[in-house]
Formats: sequence, C-alpha cells, structure tokens
Amino acid sequence: MTATNPALTALSQGWCALSLLHGRIEAHIERALQAGHDLSVREYSLLDVLSRQHEGDGGHLQMKQVADAVVLSQSATTRLVTRLEDRGLLERYLCPTDRRGIYTNVTAVGLKLLDEARPTNDAALREALDEAARNPDLAPLVRVVETLKTPVPG
Repeated sequence: MTATNPALTALSQGWCALSLLHGRIEAHIERALQAGHDLSVREYSLLDVLSRQHEGDGGHLQMKQVADAVVLSQSATTRLVTRLEDRGLLERYLCPTDRRGIYTNVTAVGLKLLDEARPTNDAALREALDEAARNPDLAPLVRVVETLKTPVPG
C-alpha cells in the first residue's frame, strides 16, 4: 500500500471541486446562449473580448492576446474567428501601420447580437452560481467567485 500525502489529496480535491464548478457553470451558460442566440460560450467570449478593443496604442489585440483571453490555442482562436467572420459577426483588416498585422473587429451585427446575449449570459451565470451554492462542496468556491472584482491577468 502506498502512503498518500494529505496536503496533495486536499489540493487534488480542491482542484476537482473547482473543475466541477467551472464545468457546471459553462454548461449552463452554453445551453442558455445556444437556445436564445445560437452562440457558444467561446463565441460569446470572443465577441465580448474583441468588443472591448479601441483605437490607438495598444487598442487592438494580437491573436495571441485574444487566444489567451478566451483560453484557446491560437489555431483554435483563428478557426473561431473565421466561423464568426463567416456569420458576419466579425471582420478582419490589415493594420494601417504594419501590413503584416491583421486586426479583428466586431461588426455592427456582432455588437447587436452581443448586446442581446449579454443579459442571457449574466442570468445563466447567476442561476448556475445559485445552484452550485446549494452544494456544500461548491459553496465556498461560489463565495470566492462572487467576491472577485477584476479578471486575473494572464
């Protein structure tokens, strides 16, 4: 029989609880966004991240920054951008000061869809957190999520 380090067991259990909470929240939001707006969680996140860009220094995100923000590989992010571009929700254009750079912006149609989907996303998030808070193993994590004010820098 092998000895188990109690600290590592607790750490593993904490990680499992966090993973479970994330999965439940994401699945709940996914169902709501798909049903109401024909958007996946990843598509919504990408539109949201890109909608926050602005003109000027540092205003447009490079594809690596976008990939990090939506927690996807660069290739998966590029495929996602292409799908949303095909739907008319995003557009790409060359950087005016560096012809090697390509910017991606949310179109007016994409912004409208994002505005329509935001209340659905927020309500689904609240519902998922409320449901998870009823589980004694997840309730402490829910309290932590509810106290966070800003995204953790990558």
